[in-house]
Amino acid sequence: MLANVDSAAFAVFLALFILVTGMGFVAARWRKPETLAHLDEWGLGGRKFGTWITWFLVGGDFYTAYTVIAVPALVYAVGAYGFFALPYTIIVYPFVFAVMPVLWKVAKERGYVTAGDVVRGAYGSRGLELAVAATGVLATMPYIALQLIGMEVAIKALGLSGEVPLVLAFLVLALYTYSSGLRAPALIAFVKDIMIYIVVIAAIAIVPSKLGGYGAIFNAADAAFAAKGSGGILLSPAQIVSYASLALGSALAAFMYPHTLTGIFASSGGDTIRKNAMLLPAYTLLLGLLALLGYMGHAAGLKLASNNDVVPELFKTLFPSWFAGFAFAAIAIGALVPAAVMSIGAANLFTRNFWKVWVDPKVTPAGEAKVAKITSMLVKVGALLAILLMPTQFALDLQLLGGLWILQTLPALVFGLYLNWFSSTALLAGWAVGLAGGSWLAWSDGLKPLHGIDFGAGKVAIYTGVLALALNIVAAVVVNVVLKGLPQARLSREAA
Repeated sequence: MLANVDSAAFAVFLALFILVTGMGFVAARWRKPETLAHLDEWGLGGRKFGTWITWFLVGGDFYTAYTVIAVPALVYAVGAYGFFALPYTIIVYPFVFAVMPVLWKVAKERGYVTAGDVVRGAYGSRGLELAVAATGVLATMPYIALQLIGMEVAIKALGLSGEVPLVLAFLVLALYTYSSGLRAPALIAFVKDIMIYIVVIAAIAIVPSKLGGYGAIFNAADAAFAAKGSGGILLSPAQIVSYASLALGSALAAFMYPHTLTGIFASSGGDTIRKNAMLLPAYTLLLGLLALLGYMGHAAGLKLASNNDVVPELFKTLFPSWFAGFAFAAIAIGALVPAAVMSIGAANLFTRNFWKVWVDPKVTPAGEAKVAKITSMLVKVGALLAILLMPTQFALDLQLLGGLWILQTLPALVFGLYLNWFSSTALLAGWAVGLAGGSWLAWSDGLKPLHGIDFGAGKVAIYTGVLALALNIVAAVVVNVVLKGLPQARLSREAA
């Protein structure tokens, strides 16, 4: 297991990993909670996180380890098309500024912990609540698995072989999340993001000087795509609609995930969220700089077994061992923060919208916290088993479907904040149509994110999630109109 390990890189990696592990357990006493045997404290950090903590927490679980690995890998593989993540993280913040403070206010005033709670409060429908909660849990599982893939890439770049290091890292994550709840990733996020910023600033300052400057980097990438016959450093006209629809759909889906909503619900107020909507675009700058590492991989002449190796190989090739170890630790720790928040978000959903509703309606607050802690462990076990026992491609495919699925909860969660027109039956019908129709389109396209539609002048590729959301909204409107047209006596009989 240790035969090919770079000792300097491994020493730096291990020291930093031990540091954040200690912080994870100490976090249970951070900001003096009266008790962690309550879901508000364990799962939402007491709803007291101010601007800076929220900034690090939301940024930490939004910009994940897999983002650090996957975005440069996509740019390395296809060029400019991989930059769709940039406009998506620009579009999303006006949405956060306008919608999330309203959602936070409703959740705070009525004690809601999850999206399922908000939907039940708005429509009084257990069926719609269960649909939103189940979608959140299903969409989150492969997302956690992707964090473990990012961690696995960093661990293997150190020269460690076998699955034991990944399992040990998982155990550390599971234990301090169980012990400290949301306080652990909130505290570790400070270290994680500072490390990522140091890594990226070092990369954009030092790598170009070693590769002949940015002009040489772009020229090398352009030549590599020309030789390959696909991709390019500029978008082709045929890619514009698909690029825009991917950005829009990803932006609308981003804050429907349980982990991002957990960060929002944990903040101390609407103004905190608005300030974060203005400050969080700093991460978009970071993401753009990270994406450039894909082009740098071409200029460095890397020979990769997998596109996901581009960032680790770049640091192994161009930096001293100790700094490569620092960079790998930043990636691995970058997996711990979002994986912890995701498992907490999924556990909150299961506890509040399934266990409390269908299994034990009289469960006490301490009982809720206990169920959530156990569920967060089980969620992480499921994600770990998915990585160990199934092909990695399976997790990637499920993540594609997860994004499509979570997007279908947007009408139920957001429309009720502003409109009193939709019924729960109509929204449940729209959710079912969007979920089933979108999944079928994705399956028929070989689990690709885009679906071609012929408008008469040739096919245009559009993000399947956006098409499914359109189906969802149209179905909800039609069913609502039909229901409103039915005699109320008949509706009463059907309801009875």
